[in-house]
Amino acid sequence: MSLVELIAQADERGLAASGLACLDRCVPLLGGDDEVLRPLWGSLAEDSAHSSDGDWAERLEQARGALGEGDAGDAGDEAALLARRMLIAAPAARSAAEVRQWADACSVASLQIHRLLDPAEDAASDGSLPEALDSVRAGANPVPGSVEGMSPLVAGELRRQITVLELVAGHGRAGLRQALEVSTEGRRVLRAVVSRRARGRV
Repeated sequence: MSLVELIAQADERGLAASGLACLDRCVPLLGGDDEVLRPLWGSLAEDSAHSSDGDWAERLEQARGALGEGDAGDAGDEAALLARRMLIAAPAARSAAEVRQWADACSVASLQIHRLLDPAEDAASDGSLPEALDSVRAGANPVPGSVEGMSPLVAGELRRQITVLELVAGHGRAGLRQALEVSTEGRRVLRAVVSRRARGRV
């Protein structure tokens, strides 16, 4: 299934994991360490009988506090601002309707972030989501090198988003560990990109 179809069919846990994974991969833009969102992952992994919206909301506020209100990079850094908006928009209640909207918005924002950070992209871009990228979200799962006109950085992020949703849809709570591993790998990629970008500005 396409990314759009997976989001449309995902349950509450899968949607929350999808949005959280997108945010987790973009943490380097917010100046956060690799463990800052781990409590939220823990909330998703807990059995629903022992977890609640209150647990999620409390851990979300802790993450927001740790990441701060600012420190989102330069005021004109659109990638950092998009990441900050993902964090701000995270719903306190994990209802399917709210997390579906958040997951979809995070999917678009994270792909846009990867596009903005790709050195191969046109620096003069107006920052809008290209039609080609939007259509790929509604297309089949891409394999490496198969997405015409899409950079490896963006294509890799698209595959990770699809993989996270498939893992949770196929394995439920048991798939969260693998989903976290996928997100961790993506975060390392983005952290390296952000680091190279910072060195280039010096």
